[in-house]
Amino acid sequence: MKYQQLENLECGWKWNYLVKKWKEGESITCHIDSSEADVAVQALLKLEHQPTGVLEWISDNMSPELDNKLKQAIRAKRKRHFNAEQVHTKKKSIDLDYRVWEKLSQRANELGCTLSDAIEYLVSEASRSEQASKTVTNLKEDLSKLLSDDK
Repeated sequence: MKYQQLENLECGWKWNYLVKKWKEGESITCHIDSSEADVAVQALLKLEHQPTGVLEWISDNMSPELDNKLKQAIRAKRKRHFNAEQVHTKKKSIDLDYRVWEKLSQRANELGCTLSDAIEYLVSEASRSEQASKTVTNLKEDLSKLLSDDK
């Protein structure tokens, strides 16, 4: 699915990505000399609110190894950004204990579906089971009343 590219927004994402990688200790520049790399990083840090400057910095200074990773990260971020606009595509997150996730994952694999689909299936099955149980209980009560009225 194609998503609209918003240059200013994505430049901010790119800047954040590069700064995060730099803070994690990764080499984000193509420069071998550490002083050149430091100068380039300092220049990047000054470009936080200059989208076109970030693009120029990327073309002039970014490490070629980061190019693919940056593109993938921006593509994923773009998808999440646009999916978050609509309720039916917005992702929600839940915290699961590992053992619960493991059981759910096994069940999803058995069903051949995603974790979300497995949760939906299991909840609907539980609801149907509960409804059937109520129906059986009501039938038993009605039958008991009928039998007790006959005596």
